[in-house]
Amino acid sequence: MLTPVTEGVLVHESAFCRSNTVVVQGEAGVLLVDAGVHEDELTCLVGDLADLGRTAVAGFSTHPHWDHLLWHAGLGAAPRYGTARCAATVRDRLSGGIDARRFGIPEEVSLDLLGLVTGLPADAARIPWDGPEVRIVEHRAHAPGHAALVVRERGVLVAGDMLSDVLVPMLDLNGTADPIGDYLTALRLLEDVLGDVDVVVPGHGSVCGADEARARIDRDRAYAHALRDGLDPADPRVGPSAEPGWEWVADVHAGQLQRLSR
Repeated sequence: MLTPVTEGVLVHESAFCRSNTVVVQGEAGVLLVDAGVHEDELTCLVGDLADLGRTAVAGFSTHPHWDHLLWHAGLGAAPRYGTARCAATVRDRLSGGIDARRFGIPEEVSLDLLGLVTGLPADAARIPWDGPEVRIVEHRAHAPGHAALVVRERGVLVAGDMLSDVLVPMLDLNGTADPIGDYLTALRLLEDVLGDVDVVVPGHGSVCGADEARARIDRDRAYAHALRDGLDPADPRVGPSAEPGWEWVADVHAGQLQRLSR
């Protein structure tokens, strides 16, 4: 079910890792950001938009991970965008198909329309659509071509897979020269736009206000510094203080520590 978070912006939270789909309403239709995961949830989204008398006129994937690249035929054939680097990464990774079991993709997830993303020009600053201006804040944290979106007219930051209250920062460790530096740079970019927003929607976890987002940035920065220095992050998302059902985040943390130590 879609839940309004501010005027003209609605969010649906998936059962899968509390993934957030964002709907931005425009004059002619809606922009869908990270459309959803489970087939029944996407079908529900189609119905919710029909109830609103709206159709999707554009889509956007914040980054090239499978759970942000899905679509449903009932949403129509609207153009689906990503940054140029995101789209190029998707093409490369899907060129030989995708092993659903290897990536831990649930059986009930349809991959029929996976990754049909059009890359915007490398210097694109905004999503081309007939609606409120949506500014693109591209960075290198978490995944190639990752983008946050600022809907200034609505006071909303769509953070992609950052600023989560349940996930620690997950670095891109696949051949990047300075993954921790990339993450810290991205945090500064997001911090710089918080003065323009009142609502922040992370890719996974709870929607929050700007003050809470600043606290999350501080927490994420402290986590990245601890990783850099090989220290215990003392992070509430890791260990016994983690939210029930999210204990596996400690394994993510341990894996990052191990890879960075090599």
